[in-house]
Amino acid sequence: MISDERGKNMKKNDWLLAGGILAVCVIFFAVHFLRHREGEGQAVISVSGEEYAVYSLSADRTVSIGDTNRLIIENGTVKMEWADCPDQICVSHRQISRDGESIICLPNQVVVTIQSSNSSEIDGVAQ
Repeated sequence: MISDERGKNMKKNDWLLAGGILAVCVIFFAVHFLRHREGEGQAVISVSGEEYAVYSLSADRTVSIGDTNRLIIENGTVKMEWADCPDQICVSHRQISRDGESIICLPNQVVVTIQSSNSSEIDGVAQ
């Protein structure tokens, strides 16, 4: 009988430990997500290796990149809306919003990269 009571207490303590760990994880990810969304970022557009334009992510707009690509900046994210390239990989790429993310249209030599004003605690090698 003593072992049965001990087993019930262990299960209760296990649930408390698991709940505590889960709560800490949720708080950590919430703080991490909010911290990365706070700083004002910029979309840096390069064409053929040369800087074409820089736009703030805080203002919604549609950007035509020459006659080859069209970009949408909306709600702090960037999405390639249209491109005249045959493979359409850049158009099907998900929207980007975090520091260091990029969309690349290789046939048109267009690169869109997010640069954030937040300083990262992780060095470039670890990213």
